[in-house]
Amino acid sequence: MLCRDGRMSFTDLGRATGLSVSAVHQRVRRLEQRGVITSYTALVDHTQIGLPLTAFVSITPIDPSQPDDAAERLTHIVEIEACHSVAGEESYLLKVRVATPAALETLLQRIRAAAGVSTRTLVVLSTPYEGRPPAL
Repeated sequence: MLCRDGRMSFTDLGRATGLSVSAVHQRVRRLEQRGVITSYTALVDHTQIGLPLTAFVSITPIDPSQPDDAAERLTHIVEIEACHSVAGEESYLLKVRVATPAALETLLQRIRAAAGVSTRTLVVLSTPYEGRPPAL
């Protein structure tokens, strides 16, 4: 329930689960302490904040003999929302959000320069769903 609504009160959680407020509080606290719940966050409409263009950028090192430190070299680039190490031809898959195609072009140049990589880009046309809670 917290995955669907992180602002749900302990009272509402208790009502929905048949537990007392104190029991819910204890269980949530234990999940936080065990690292099952790692954070609470607000989801924003990226179009509303001027970042309507989402793309996935796969990166491959230009020189495979160099250290695999691309993720560290890219941490300062705030347009990168997520960085995943992947199996296959590419080393990492980046999820990026920018305002315009021109901004994406500039970002790709910055990524290539910062990490010494080649890129392959997929532009997102629409997102039918994202951030779904896990099936528990």
